[in-house]
Amino acid sequence: MTEVGFYHLRTTPLERALPRLLDKAVQRGMRVVVLADSTERVQQLDMALWTYDPASFLPHGTAADGADDRQPIFLTATQGNPNGATLLVLVDGMDADDLGSYQRCLDVFDGNDEGAVAAARERWRARKAAGHVLAYWQQDDAGNWARKQ
Repeated sequence: MTEVGFYHLRTTPLERALPRLLDKAVQRGMRVVVLADSTERVQQLDMALWTYDPASFLPHGTAADGADDRQPIFLTATQGNPNGATLLVLVDGMDADDLGSYQRCLDVFDGNDEGAVAAARERWRARKAAGHVLAYWQQDDAGNWARKQ
């Protein structure tokens, strides 16, 4: 089964929290797929990864860049695992058809949006019923992640 972490955004927007999560994954040698809800959103996240920290570099790409299989981080609005990723990051309330093909999944949701919270609860119940290993992480006031029981 896949280890699924639910990441509850409270204090920073996705565009600021996502690069930090992805940076940790890359440092651990993981390949990542980020699944967003639209091509426009993929473009926004792509720009956010290029500009979040001038002193940092996150190797990533989109279908528009080509060489999908060579991208350490692949941003997409389409199901699939073109870069052989072991980590799937779901944003914008997305769900995965092939969750079991990943070792780990991060389900990142906006805790300031009641609709997003309700949808995350439904995904939690579905993942639990499917037998996945679950963890819940919440941002503290400084934007750091704390695991909750």
